[in-house]
Amino acid sequence: MDISLVGKVAVVTGGSRGIGFEIAKTFAVAGADVVIFSRREESLIKARDEILEVAPLARISYRVGNASDLDLPFSVVESVISEMGRLDILVNNAATNPHYGPILTVSKEQMEKILTVNVVSLMRWTQAVWDLHWKDGTGGTVINIASIGGMSVGSGIGFYNVSKAAVIHLTKQLAAEMGPKVRVNSIAPGLVRTDMAKVLVDSYEEALASTLPLRRIGETPDIANTALFLASSLSEWITGANLVVDGGALLV
Repeated sequence: MDISLVGKVAVVTGGSRGIGFEIAKTFAVAGADVVIFSRREESLIKARDEILEVAPLARISYRVGNASDLDLPFSVVESVISEMGRLDILVNNAATNPHYGPILTVSKEQMEKILTVNVVSLMRWTQAVWDLHWKDGTGGTVINIASIGGMSVGSGIGFYNVSKAAVIHLTKQLAAEMGPKVRVNSIAPGLVRTDMAKVLVDSYEEALASTLPLRRIGETPDIANTALFLASSLSEWITGANLVVDGGALLV
């Protein structure tokens, strides 16, 4: 069965590379028009052109900005609605992690950056779409990219994991308050082959994969296909869910 997003418009934050790029590309192939948001224009142009290669009929646009700018979502959403005429799907994917090490060594500045980008910005994008379009319209779908780190305890990226636990809970709270017009769900990936995880995967892929029941590292299409399901009518009775896509990592 082909999943269609024809007639839909999606915004994907952090959409120029990695999981965000793969989601944007997958949505476009499924027929959606897509706006990608990220910090660097050159990366956005490259991503747009690559998406158009596989989805030449899609309208692909981009917006440049920093996820830490908490007023920007409102102006971006206004411009998207002006350009595209509607906005049906919001993918909150942008995230950061400037701290590696024991959680007690995280600085105030690092904590503020992690929470601002990973949690508060997500909320501001959702508020912007709700206030400017969905509250008095037909509604839509929010997909938040969390992490299995938000469901477990691990060393090295503890405060990042705290932020992802907040994303999982925020998803449930938003789902409870934004229905029935809006569905809100999250995806919790395990270790996925992206630029952010490149050093880890390149150095230890075989060892890491051997610990997983499915015996392989995640690929970006694994997450993008899950997002496609959540964006489509196939999931129209699902809200407040956190879909774990981790090759079975949480089982071991």
